[in-house]
Amino acid sequence: MLQVNSLTKTFRLARKKRAREQSLDPRQKGRWFHAIDGIDLGVHRGQVLGLLGPNGAGKTTLLRILSTSLKPTSGVVLCDGEDLTKNPLEIRKRIGFVSGNTGLYGRLTAREMLCYYGKLHGITGTTLDERIGLLAQKLGMGWFLDQRNETLSSGMRQKVSIARALIHDPEILLFDELTTGLDVAAAESVLTVVAACKSEGRTVLFSTHHMDEVDQLCDSVVIIHEGKICFEGGVDAMRSQTGETFLDKAFLKLIKPKTEGATI
Repeated sequence: MLQVNSLTKTFRLARKKRAREQSLDPRQKGRWFHAIDGIDLGVHRGQVLGLLGPNGAGKTTLLRILSTSLKPTSGVVLCDGEDLTKNPLEIRKRIGFVSGNTGLYGRLTAREMLCYYGKLHGITGTTLDERIGLLAQKLGMGWFLDQRNETLSSGMRQKVSIARALIHDPEILLFDELTTGLDVAAAESVLTVVAACKSEGRTVLFSTHHMDEVDQLCDSVVIIHEGKICFEGGVDAMRSQTGETFLDKAFLKLIKPKTEGATI
């Protein structure tokens, strides 16, 4: 299980940025910007948690902390009871992280890319070859496995990124806006992989702006707005709490300030 308790992240703002953005976001307090503030959530093994929120809400900051690429200001992240912040190198072996703009080495082929990252995780020889073969089959990468990454389409590159995240067989997967910029066919192919990860018993955190993806994949939902959680529950709870049938309208109601529309 992945457990997050009272997680915060604060950034110090440069003087020019403070002057330019003063009072535009309530999270800015003097020279400090509180990107996330008091986040508590838990995801059980074999579940998909949908992480929703407007642009700039703090979703990517949270996922970067969970991936160990960013240290929290305070709070605790537990992976099966082990503190992620105290032993990030060990925890990193159990996590796979993919974002919508994950970079690839353009002059390497997809196969070379997977070999490189597999060896970084200590996987070599026949085991690595078999792992690459299985991922290529699962993701439909066989026909472009030996093409350079710089020649691949957005959907193909995203499949390579997912394969790289899965090469060490992680227990926890963090997907940040995985289908951004992909066409319908490529997005559906990628979402099939997410569903497969769930069926394999992996823990998945899935950030997206597409409510149809949430409806299709997520066991539960957390909505972050201005660095805080404003909703936690299932998609049916989103509908019942707001009285809306469509999730996009339910989402908009849940992030709407309570004072807004009070006098209408």
